[in-house]
Formats: sequence, structure tokens, C-alpha cells
Amino acid sequence: MRFPLRTVSIVIAAASFAALVCAEDTIKIGEFASMTGKEATFGQISHQGALLAIEEVNAAGGVLGRKLELLTEDDQSKPGESATIVKKFISRDKVVAILGEIVSSRTLEAAPICQNAKIPLVSPGATAPEVTTKGDYIFRACFIDPFVGTITAKFARDTLKVRRAGILSSVSSAQSVGLAKFFRERFTAEGGTIALEQKFGEGDKDFRAQLTAIRAAGVDGVFIPAYYTEAALICKQARDLGLVIPLFGTDGWESAEFLATGGKAVEGCYLVTHYSPENHSPLVRAFNARFQQRWDTPSNALSALGYDAAMLIVDALRRAGTTDSAKLRDALAATAGFVGVTGVFTLDAQRNPTKSAVVLTVKNGKFAFVQDVSP
Repeated sequence: MRFPLRTVSIVIAAASFAALVCAEDTIKIGEFASMTGKEATFGQISHQGALLAIEEVNAAGGVLGRKLELLTEDDQSKPGESATIVKKFISRDKVVAILGEIVSSRTLEAAPICQNAKIPLVSPGATAPEVTTKGDYIFRACFIDPFVGTITAKFARDTLKVRRAGILSSVSSAQSVGLAKFFRERFTAEGGTIALEQKFGEGDKDFRAQLTAIRAAGVDGVFIPAYYTEAALICKQARDLGLVIPLFGTDGWESAEFLATGGKAVEGCYLVTHYSPENHSPLVRAFNARFQQRWDTPSNALSALGYDAAMLIVDALRRAGTTDSAKLRDALAATAGFVGVTGVFTLDAQRNPTKSAVVLTVKNGKFAFVQDVSP
């Protein structure tokens, strides 16, 4: 049977329209994370938080009448992978926004690419100050290193009563270098003394030489701005060398692997981080319950930041009323009073949030809440 030309045209137009609707059925958000490699627990648990947010939004009907789709790629904890993944997200997958890394160095690789393409990037946990200096399409859900270093120095002086501190930091990590700098500045401004600073490289396993030098300097506390892989070994070797003084760090320690590797050596150590599931806030309790039900494990700072970073994008999409990248960027930049599980977000002119922090300690093999610390 032959159809009139006009009928054929209508059928083709209808099919094209159906294909277009199908192609635009979901709003795609990219996520690059360390799902494997040396910082795998960072990426895995922040991804769990982000995915929970997407699932909850979709269960409630989605955004702008459409469901969200989270496209997650593994950067393997390796340099260079983030840039490759983000280019694919932008050119092939046509994402409207990207969730960045926990680790600052890998977020810094991706940020200029997102900025040039004018695709908003929101990092859950990249705390290095220079991250958002890469352009006005770059945002974060965490507070930054100057605040963490300052709070840690204040806690060391006021609560731990440290007077002569040692610092053992990584030369391979932008975050570690920055944290050491800001801790040093605040600690000395408060009347403390930095007796000795020592360095190590990413992937090192033996820290005895540095720790022996720190012990000889007569310190009464050691600041270790490192990721959990090295920090747990440092704490173990410090205790083996007879250093029974306070050892303290930041959110880079917050991993089940830190507890498992460190064992008894990390008992009584302290860290400044973004969130505690022991917070009595109804919002935090409800989130922790939902997270534990979904993943069969308690939430922590990184899962909460992953959740909040995804919800910041969702909130901005709703306020923008469109997936247009420029309008989405503007809505993100205008974020004020957004209530997240890690605090109330108001982004400043540099697209950084002002929020409170928490101090945790290791007690009976678990992270335990010590106190809140406000800006």
C-alpha cells in the first residue's frame, strides 16, 4: 500500500518528535569519583550519597517534569583520568552538570574543562582554595582548607593544650600543603610553636625517619594533614616509636580503612570534618536512617557531602526552571539558606559555602562526636 506524501511526512515528523522526547527524557548529571584505587573509599561512599539523592528525587517525581540520570565514571584515583572522563561527559553524554571529586587535585584537573565548556561543576569535598578560582562555573559543597586549618589549630591549642606542635604533611597533595600552611599560620598566631615540619610523598609506607625527628624536637602534638592510606600507617608507626602525644588530622582520615589499618594505634586520635551521624538534628538522624537502610552502612561526612552536592544541583534546577547551563550556573551562584544535611548553605562570591564543622575522635574502633565548631 502506498501512502500520500503528506501522510508519510506526518509519520516521519511524529517519529522524529518521539525520538527527541525519548532523548530528552532524562536530565543527565555526570559524576567522576575514585571508585577504585588508593582513595576508593572516598569515591564509593560519596557516590552512595549522591545516588541516594538522585533516587529520592526521582521517587518524588523528578525535576522539571523529568527524571534524573546519574552517569558515574571511575577515575581510579589516578591523575589524568578526571579530565578524560569530563570531556566525555560534556561532548558525548551532554550532561547538564557534573559532580566532582572528593580529592582536590583531581577536581582541579576537571575544573578548567568544565569552565571552558560552561557546564557547572559541584565538588562534594575538594577543599583546596584554588578549586573555585578556576572559574565562575565551579562550585563546592564543603568548607575550604583555610577554615579547616584554622579550626584544627584552635582545637589543638584550646582543647588539647598543645604548645609545641610538629607537622607531617604530603608534598604530593595540594590539600595537605594548604592545610599545613593554614594550621601553621593560625597556631603560631595563637602563641604556639611549630617545632618541626617534615614531609612525605604519596604512596610512601615508611615514616619512621620523619617521626623520629619530630619526637626529638620535643613536640606535644602532631598535625598530620594526610589521606587515610598514609595517615593510618603514620599513626601506627608513631605509637611504635613511643609517641603517646595527641595525633590529629582532618576529613582525609574519615574512612573505615583508616580504622581498620590503624587499629589500636588510632584510638584517641582527633580529626576535624564536615558532619557527624551522631548529631541530634532531626534532619541528620533522618538522613542517616535512610542512608543506612539503602546501603547497610552508617553515613559519614563524605556520603553526606555527596548527597548535599547532588541536592544543590537539584535545588538550582528547580529555581532556574530550565537545564540551560548559564541559567543553572546563575541559580547555583544565588544559593542562599539551602538546608542540607551537612549544614545550611549560603554560597559566597567565590562559590564557597559558609558552614560549621565538627570534631571527631576514635573511640572503641569508631568515629565518635566530640564537638561542633562554628566559623
